[in-house]
Amino acid sequence: MAVEEVQAAAGVLNNLEAVKTIMAGLTIAIGALGPALAIGMLAGKGLEAIGRNPEAASKIQTAMILAIAFAEAIAIYALVVALIVKFV
Repeated sequence: MAVEEVQAAAGVLNNLEAVKTIMAGLTIAIGALGPALAIGMLAGKGLEAIGRNPEAASKIQTAMILAIAFAEAIAIYALVVALIVKFV
């Protein structure tokens, strides 16, 4: 009976690793979706604003790049959470 219990425990551990891997994948997939949409919208609106007012291109570009960096930071946070889910 001891061998069967060890095999059952090993099966549960393998299932746990599979669930952790799937959850890590979902975490980064969902966590990267929002920043990807935000960056696309920021770039589109920034280029639209530059097209309307070319004289203000440097100010618009600076603000746009800063906003994109903040949006990208959210994706990095999602990556950190996914790694914690996977390896802890």
